[in-house]
Amino acid sequence: MRMSPARRQTRANYWPGFVDAMSSLLLVIIFLLSLFMLTQFFLSQEILGKDSALTRLNSQIAELTDLLQLERANSDDLEGTIASLTATLSSAEAEKQSLSEQLAGLGGGLADKDGQISDLNAQLLAQQKISDEASAQLVLLNQQLAALRTQIAALEEALQASESKQAESQTRIADLGRRLNLALAQRVQDLSRYRSDFFGRLREILADRADVRIVGDRFVFQSEVLFSAGQADISEEGKREIAKLADAILQLEKEIPPEINWVLRIDGHTDRRPISTARFPSNWELSAARAIAVAKYLISRGVSPHRLVAAGFGEFSPLDPADTEEAYRRNRRIEFKLTE
Repeated sequence: MRMSPARRQTRANYWPGFVDAMSSLLLVIIFLLSLFMLTQFFLSQEILGKDSALTRLNSQIAELTDLLQLERANSDDLEGTIASLTATLSSAEAEKQSLSEQLAGLGGGLADKDGQISDLNAQLLAQQKISDEASAQLVLLNQQLAALRTQIAALEEALQASESKQAESQTRIADLGRRLNLALAQRVQDLSRYRSDFFGRLREILADRADVRIVGDRFVFQSEVLFSAGQADISEEGKREIAKLADAILQLEKEIPPEINWVLRIDGHTDRRPISTARFPSNWELSAARAIAVAKYLISRGVSPHRLVAAGFGEFSPLDPADTEEAYRRNRRIEFKLTE
């Protein structure tokens, strides 16, 4: 029904424009908060995976540290053994020198001391053997000590590499979070812009309909525009209005880049008065059937089914909780929401 020029002039007051502006602002804020929560969820999942990798890396570093400490303890033990053998070798050489001096003193014309000389020679040979064995063992221990120091150096290098890898992983996690936040913020901004354009286009198309309006972030059709009472078959008048909506959606599909994952959600709502028929046992079935009927008609007009979601809310999401005919009329509606 077209309004008279006088009524159009009255509705052009500043108050409806102010309400539209505030509704659009609330739409943007709610959508930004929703996407921010979604962003934080995916980011927490990504960071949780990185934390698991860091935990495994820290475990490997702890194992390498324990092994390094064990090797250092073995090195200290070997150095102590080498010091003991060195002291033994020095004592044996001192005793050898003492025996040599005694033998030299006895050799000054004491022929009757041959037995003692033989004993001293035997002791000298025994001390020489001990000295040789100690020297061989000392050489072996020095070789083991050198090998142990090589292993310690390798472990220290592996530990440094693990610490460097951990620092690099933390840097990559921080960079990933920053890039993810930037990308999601850009997606939010892009989708908000396209939603504003879409709603602006629908306002122009449906400007002569008082029973089609914007509520929050949704475009709302009263059920009477599309359906008869208690029915889910779209009327001829309703098909004409949905066809206008389909044209706007087709234009939107061409404008939104393919990397933005968007859908048009179609929500069916009824009033609180119960219905019980063979086709619709409850308001849930009626609201879902109406949403599906709208989705199917949009598909028949060329809209991609991958961009449509149909949902039935029954009487459980009313706009007006009052028990009046006006409240019932407002609650019987079909809502369209452009979202991810």
